[in-house]
Amino acid sequence: NPETVFLALSQALFNPWIAGILLAAVLAAIMSTVSSQLLVSSSVIAEDFWKRLLRPQAEAKELLRVGRLSVAAISIVAFLLALDRESTVLSLVAYAWAGFGAAFGPVVLFSLFWQRMTRNGALAGMIVGAATFIVWKQFSGGLFDVYEILPGFILASAAIFVVSIAGRAPSAEVLAMHASVAPR
Repeated sequence: NPETVFLALSQALFNPWIAGILLAAVLAAIMSTVSSQLLVSSSVIAEDFWKRLLRPQAEAKELLRVGRLSVAAISIVAFLLALDRESTVLSLVAYAWAGFGAAFGPVVLFSLFWQRMTRNGALAGMIVGAATFIVWKQFSGGLFDVYEILPGFILASAAIFVVSIAGRAPSAEVLAMHASVAPR
């Protein structure tokens, strides 16, 4: 089983004490990664989503509660994903990266290389990229037998372009700021 090869080899090739230390190191790496990802996700939901978009007047106590609830919700989703015996770590990581790439890749590239991109264009790109990625994965075979990141990236880029062109151009201040930091 490719998912447990490290564990099996550690137990077969090393003294039990060394194997125990190696396995503890793997668990420590997993736990530190999980804790930092949960902390970042909680912070983004509480500060960037809840406080900035939904309730700007939210106090620290409310943000703490939102953060804790988001950690619980994310943990439940992760637990449910882990229950699927057919999935592998590699397939879950590939799925997650395709989602990130489809939703955020075009926004990052457009923000670096196209000064005309607007806030609404970026939001449209993230929504279209994420939606395309999710819907595309549900179908398979024929036209849909393409890695989800490709159609998500293309449609997100189109959404960014169309919404940015259709909307009001960025202010001169924003354009000047972009010109001062954009790669040449």
